[in-house]
Amino acid sequence: MQKLGRRALVALRRLLTAAICAIALLALLSAHLRAFPFSCLPRIAGSRNLPTQYEIKYQRQGTERSWTQELVPPHFSKPPASSRKLDGANRSSHSVKLWKPPPNRNFVPCTEPGLDYTPPGGSRGYLLVSTNGGLNQMRAGICDMVAVARIINATLVIPELDKRSFWQDTSNFSDVFDEDHFINALANDVRVIRKLPEELATVARAVKYFRSWSGMDYYQNEIASMWDEHKVIRAAKSDSRLANNNLPPDIQKLRCRACYGALRFAPKIEAMGKLLVDRMRAHGPYIALHLRYEKDMLAFSGCTHDLSESEADELKLIRENTSHWKVKEIDPVEQRSRGYCPLTPKEVGIFLAALGYPPNTPIYIAAGEIYGGDSRMAGLRARYPVNEKGIFGFGGGTSAFYESCFSNGRS
Repeated sequence: MQKLGRRALVALRRLLTAAICAIALLALLSAHLRAFPFSCLPRIAGSRNLPTQYEIKYQRQGTERSWTQELVPPHFSKPPASSRKLDGANRSSHSVKLWKPPPNRNFVPCTEPGLDYTPPGGSRGYLLVSTNGGLNQMRAGICDMVAVARIINATLVIPELDKRSFWQDTSNFSDVFDEDHFINALANDVRVIRKLPEELATVARAVKYFRSWSGMDYYQNEIASMWDEHKVIRAAKSDSRLANNNLPPDIQKLRCRACYGALRFAPKIEAMGKLLVDRMRAHGPYIALHLRYEKDMLAFSGCTHDLSESEADELKLIRENTSHWKVKEIDPVEQRSRGYCPLTPKEVGIFLAALGYPPNTPIYIAAGEIYGGDSRMAGLRARYPVNEKGIFGFGGGTSAFYESCFSNGRS
């Protein structure tokens, strides 16, 4: 009986100990659950029903996806008081950074020729150049052809500007650039003349499509050997004909001198450009934006994102009917996924706003007519409307760009 009593007492003690531990554990769990209520835990069953500010919806148009709602990053609806007080100061500091010139990292111009550089030697023939593309493309091509003329010991005839492009510009070299300055600035590098000598006007010319991204060996061997049979060589294209790397330093420096020294705009264009810039600067900092959203650009690249089916068909027809555009079949979805397409005007507005540019920032569209006109620009214009001062903070193309600068009745 005594042993049974002891065993019962031990069992009772163990039971009481277990009960006390269970009570303590429940108390501990209860405290944690009050600190972290169930409402803060993710709802597994309703995980797809996220708040609308995180939703991304898209609709399929043909074979493309069109985003219909922007992704808004998570934020507090009511920031702490200290944060609100500092917000104005932070915004002012950020605005200063936006307009501050980027650091030059102590880089300086390096265009002067080396000690062994000599004036142009005896010319072996004449190089005619047919430029192609837009103004910037033609400008880069001309600089390359200056270097090529030096490499093959040629006399460079003033290049012909592209007159076959989509916009059918009839301008000659002297209409856009200062021809006299171009000739004189390159006198110690390449002999440049305005036109072929009369005795060579009827001579047969070797028309050559120079190989893209070619180096010194190609021009010194394959092209220079053509002088044995021809006095005149015509470069049928000028874009991207010279490699960017692995060239002698003096050839690279010559390209720079041609671009930043010799190729100067004609005096009338220089004067007009200065007038426009001065008037725009009078209203404070501004953005001159080249959207690259003209009809020819979209047709050439095959980019149809956010366009209607009829617009996409129109661009495809332009591409098919432009003989010197070699690529006809383009997958617009793949083109965009690879980063080969320009941003839409709406996407540009989102990008500028994300960088921190305020809605009253004057934006001048330095481009041709935007494909789709005002309806295509609505997304950008909504974010950056004309401001209250009457300044044309937004132009709808080249004509509006000029109108915005002459809107005060000045001529």
